[in-house]
This record gives sequence, structure tokens and C-alpha cells, in this order.
Amino acid sequence: MVYTTDNAIPNRMSVIEEEEILTNEAELLPITKSNWYKEIHWSQAIFLCIEPFIALYGISTTSIIWQTVAFALFWYSLTGLGITAGYHRLLAHRSYEACLGLRYALVTIAAGDFQGSALWWVKRHRAHHRYTDTDLDPYNAHKSIFHAHIGWLLFKPRRNLPLIDITDLTHDESVQWQHKNFIALAMSMTFFVPTLVCGIGWNDYRGGFFFASVLRLVILHHATFCVNSLAHYLGDAPFDDKHTPRDHFITALITGGEGYHNFHHEFPSDYRNALKWFQYGPTKWVIWIAKKCGLVTNLKKFPDNEIEKGRYTMTVKALNKVRDSIAWPKDQTQLPIISFEEYQQMANEDDGRQFILIAGFVHDVTDFIDSHPGGRALLKSQVGKDATVPFHGGVHAHNTAAHNLLAMMRVAICEHGGEVECLKKQL
Repeated sequence: MVYTTDNAIPNRMSVIEEEEILTNEAELLPITKSNWYKEIHWSQAIFLCIEPFIALYGISTTSIIWQTVAFALFWYSLTGLGITAGYHRLLAHRSYEACLGLRYALVTIAAGDFQGSALWWVKRHRAHHRYTDTDLDPYNAHKSIFHAHIGWLLFKPRRNLPLIDITDLTHDESVQWQHKNFIALAMSMTFFVPTLVCGIGWNDYRGGFFFASVLRLVILHHATFCVNSLAHYLGDAPFDDKHTPRDHFITALITGGEGYHNFHHEFPSDYRNALKWFQYGPTKWVIWIAKKCGLVTNLKKFPDNEIEKGRYTMTVKALNKVRDSIAWPKDQTQLPIISFEEYQQMANEDDGRQFILIAGFVHDVTDFIDSHPGGRALLKSQVGKDATVPFHGGVHAHNTAAHNLLAMMRVAICEHGGEVECLKKQL
């Protein structure tokens, strides 16, 4: 069997037992030249490495018939839905409820992906979500994109998989049935059915095997694997950046709509994955249509308010990052306080420096006076004076950029605010 199934299914989960598993793992032995071959999961490695070569041989030696190509695309989409709508949304995250007939149908067509039984798949996927980016994450993206994509399947795990609660699946008759009959189902749905359909339908047994079976399987495997690898490297994090999952349209196209991974990891129980209507997410629409047909119920959607909180938090974080990269004027507490007379004395000193008082702040405009858009003479005429009124519309109502630039020239605070307040104080 390519993907090992777990025959021991726990009927209950104890927190104490789980903590013991997490803290009492055997010491990991280093990989050396003498023991490396023992670390390879040979059955899975051989299967995953040989299937691309079989597909290449088939492509180069088999005639292409359009009916076979059309069926291969159909079978690719259908079996892919077995993973996305079945294993992932329905069983791993319980984002909706399905009638028993649909549950059987989903686990049956999912077997055509040859990615292990639902129990095997869901257990590891729940561990991935619970322990994202840690050593307890089976496909930890921090270990490398190769490990996250396929390495975790080629090599034996370096530590035991933690105890994950899958008790809900032990009471699911469709899951139990698939688990017990997985080998027969996988061989049938992966190889026999597509080969027979193409052979009996239009006498293309060879094309059915190489194109609808093997080539489809290779592409589907790596498209699914990209959810664990590419979706943790490519794109942005509009809802949370504590972990590696990212959103990207390209990943969504490659993975059949599973590329909005940042949203999914932040709101895993939401059946949609692709939040906006224009984002590519066929599984969302299939589930929605199934609900309209009465096949599924209780579609779970995370509250819009909480989703917007995540988006707002990341927007503020991005703005704070921009803020920290910008030079800002000195805080008022860092500026000396001087009298209006002291300001005039500074402005009249014969040292070449030019000072102007605006809105209670003394500004050193020495380096700007020759660049003033209104001309040097206009700015020079306000040196040593209170230019608050001219600056705020008396001569010209300056824009925000002018205010920001002026603030960077502050060198002191004028006691009592300026000339008018100073005269009031004297009276």
C-alpha cells in the first residue's frame, strides 16, 4: 500500500495521554551515510517516483484521442473534489454536513486520488492545522519546500505523530467502510474504472490507462501537494502572519481553488476557502449547489465581523511597518521652549540661518528657502515674524505635503504660541 493506514483507531482521546506522547518521544538519531536508507519510506517513495516515468512513457507512445482527454479532465476534476469537498471540507474540518449517500460517494471517488484512506489523511491534516509550522506538523513548511511538498512522504517521520482526535470518524460508517476496503477502492477508482471507461466507450484502453489513470494521478498528486508547499510560500497573508500559509491566485489555479490558504488556516471551519465571489474556488460552488439540491446542510461560515478583524489587524500592521520606515518630526517634548523675543533674536543673528515662526513652532528654513515654490523673497519676508496667518491662507492655503515638510524643520517651541499671544500676555 502506498499510503499506510492506521489500523488502531482510538475510541476516545485523553489530554494526559496526548501530553505524554508529546513529551516522551524517543531521542532522534542523526541521519548518516550508514543509515540513510533506513529513513526512506520505500513503498511510498517507489510509487511516487516511478509514476511520472510511466506517464512520460505513455505520453510518448500513445495516440491522443479527444474523448480520452475530455474524460481525463472530467475524472481529474471529479476525483479532485473527492479530496477538496470530501476529505478536506467535510471530514477534516466538518465545515458542512452531508447525507449518507453523498458521504459514500465522496470517499469512493477520493480513493481515486490514491492519497490514503480518509482516516489516514484526516489524522495528518488535523495535526497540520493544530501544530502548524512546528516539528509536530507532518508537512512543516519550515523544514523546506521540498519536505512540505513531497519529502514528508518519501522519508519516514522523524518523530511520532501526536494523538489527534478523530473519534467523530470512528462513528462514520462511510469512512469505516472506505478504510477497510481502501486498497480495492483505490485500485479500482485510480486505474480500473478510467481504463475501462475509455476502453469500452471508444476502444482506447491504452489511453485510458496512461492518460486518464497515470498522468491524471501524477498531476493530481502534485496539485494536492502544492497546498502543503506552494501555498505556504507564495502570496500574501491578509488575515494573519504568525504562520506560513499564504493566499495567491496562481496557487488557487494549480490546486483547484485551495490556494487561499491564509484564509483557510485562520478560519478552517469555513466551507468557502475562497472568500470573494471572483476568487477561484470551485469546491465552494459545488458544496453550495449540493445544498440547493438538498444533499448537504449546515454550511459553516465564519462571522464576517471576525474575518474583518483579521483583515483590519493585518492592515494596521502593514501601516505600522510603513510608519516605522518614515522619518517623523521631533516630538514636542524634545524641542526647547523659547520666548518670542528670543525667536526674533535668533532670526536676526548674522549667521546665515533663516527662522520662521508658524503655529507656535520655530522652523529652520535655511536649506529650503531657495526651493520655496512661491519664491525666495516671499519666504524671506517672513523671517523673524509670525507667519501663521500667511501660511494658513492669508497668502496661500498650503496643502498637506507642505505641512508635513514644514514639521520636519521644527527646532523650537515659541512660548505663548506666537506674536499675538505674546502681545496679549504683555497687555
